[in-house]
Parts: sequence; C-alpha cells; structure tokens
Amino acid sequence: MTASFPIWRRKGTMSEELTGLIPAAGKGLRLRLPYPKELYPIIRDNRYKPISQFVLENLTAVPVDHIVFVINETKHQLIGYFGDGHRFGCHISYVVQEVREESSPSTSPGLGHALDAAYHLVRDKTVFFGMADTIMEPVDLFARMLDSATPDEDVILGLFPTERPQKFGMVAFDADDRVLYIVDKPRETDLTHMWGCFIWRPSFTEHLHTCISGGEITDFATIMNAALKAGMRFRAVRFDEGTYLDLGTCDEIVELEKHFRAQ
Repeated sequence: MTASFPIWRRKGTMSEELTGLIPAAGKGLRLRLPYPKELYPIIRDNRYKPISQFVLENLTAVPVDHIVFVINETKHQLIGYFGDGHRFGCHISYVVQEVREESSPSTSPGLGHALDAAYHLVRDKTVFFGMADTIMEPVDLFARMLDSATPDEDVILGLFPTERPQKFGMVAFDADDRVLYIVDKPRETDLTHMWGCFIWRPSFTEHLHTCISGGEITDFATIMNAALKAGMRFRAVRFDEGTYLDLGTCDEIVELEKHFRAQ
C-alpha cells in the first residue's frame, strides 16, 4: 500500500510537497556509547526522549508528514525506536548509506554523500534538513522559516549565533539576510552566525546530486558555495534568541546536561 503525502501551500499560489531529511549514518565513535548516539537519553518530566526526537518534533511542527532517516547498516535500535513514525504523527522511511569503494571505510563518508543517498526519495520535493544529534529551539523554527520563504528562493538557512566558529559552518550574509558565502570551521573569523538547519527546493537537490554523482565536489560547504556562485538564491533566517545544542563529544554532553538542569 502506497502512502500519500499532503501538498502544503505557502505564499499564495505556491504549492510544495514537504519532506524531512535527517542524516544519522555516523558511527559516533568519539562518544563510545553502546548504542546509537541518536538515542542518547534526555530525561524530561520523568520521561525518556532520545536526542534525535527533538529534530523530529521540529519537523512535525511544520507539519512535515514524510521524514527520511539516512542510516548505516548498524542502526537497528534507531529503527526499533521510531518505527514507521505513526507514534510521532508522521511517516518515516529509512535509507542505508552504503560504503563506496573509492571512499574511506567509514559508513559516513561525508555529509554531502549522506544527503544525496536519499535522492530517490526527496527529488522534486522541498527538503527540510536537520541533524539527528542536535537540539534546536524554538520548536517551530522550520515553520517560521517556511512561512518567510518566497517562491524565488532556492535555500533558506536557519542561523544561530555561536562563540565556537571552529566547530561549525559559518555564514556571511548582507543587511537583507541574503547569504553571501559559507566558511566551514574557520580557525579565526569575524563571522558570528553558524548554520543549524536548512530548507531547500528541488533546484538545490539537483545541484547536490550533480556534485556528488560527478565525484568532483563532495565537501558540503564547497557544494553550497558553488550553488551561490551559480546564482542560486540563499537567504538566512536568524534565531538570535534561539538555542542550538550539538551532541558530538563528551564535553558537549556535559554542556547539554547543564542546559537542561538550568531549565
């Protein structure tokens, strides 16, 4: 039985089919957890919630009905927890990112490869992309980004201020919030805002697929800058009072726990 997904309407006559995309193919070796790091437990109101459920809730707040997880072949527990998505008010599909012979032995050869692994499911869709090991607030940030979008924009970036630019993709933008370029993990920079999530339209999906399938450009920041150079329109939506918490190292787990204890 084939599920049907709704067509949502924004900005007058523009209609778009919306699909969420969550890459979760990494092994999380730095944390040395005995389970996928996407299931790291956040206890709130005496209830268990894995960290990856937060981005799922960002997406279902739009609402996005169909969400695709890109996983590796070891993520059985992740599938076991989320299932087909009905408990979370959405439909969930899974794509296994396979190791490519020409790449390193990692099951996560790069963010661009992970995102393109779902090409057959997201082509011709408006894609909402967030990371599985992050907590972003406000919860409805994707909905706000979509409501601000205009039909001629190819990519909308959700930006957050950061004091650790060396860990993130930093974004240069002008007074009208038009994105100028991206610098990935700079050691020194005057840029103040990092990208935390994206909305993009089919034009960028095709650009990403061309870059990855051609094999000449695989770095995600380079792919974005190439799209900007080609004339694609990127706009920033800033969440200066928002929260972006990343779970990648043990130090970040400590920071995460402090954040929730302070609430």
